[in-house]
Amino acid sequence: MLPQQRTDSEFEGFVRANESRIRLALCAAYGTDLGIEASAEAFALAWEKWEKVRTLSNQPGYLYGIGRNVARRSMRRRTPPRLPAVPVSSTPWIEPGLPDALGRLSEKQRVAVMLVHSLQWTLAEVAELQGVSKPTVQKHVDRGLAKLRKGLKVEL
Repeated sequence: MLPQQRTDSEFEGFVRANESRIRLALCAAYGTDLGIEASAEAFALAWEKWEKVRTLSNQPGYLYGIGRNVARRSMRRRTPPRLPAVPVSSTPWIEPGLPDALGRLSEKQRVAVMLVHSLQWTLAEVAELQGVSKPTVQKHVDRGLAKLRKGLKVEL
């Protein structure tokens, strides 16, 4: 019983340290409902396979990948996710066209832009989560911002 308790404690620490970040990343990629669902399923699978997952060098990246696969499978059966519309009266500082403009970005661009500029993640954090290099994340951010500026008719 003692080894199981140690594993439970280790898993609980892993969840405390990583759940909100993985959930936010999946919500950025697939919308709130699907992101939450995919995150929950990823952590459930991680618990089932904890003996394997605990030995991985990039556990958050592995779970993000599982969540991404769950979301993509679910998307095949659903209508594409839409980011919620922004009511102009309640949040005047947000461009009303932003949700649609974000929805037109590629998944990689949308995730990179939202994590870096909305949630203040570093390029290194996004790169680790997605299993890519920092320059690749920077490329997605730059291209995503350029598409947003063009779509929203913003000039610098």
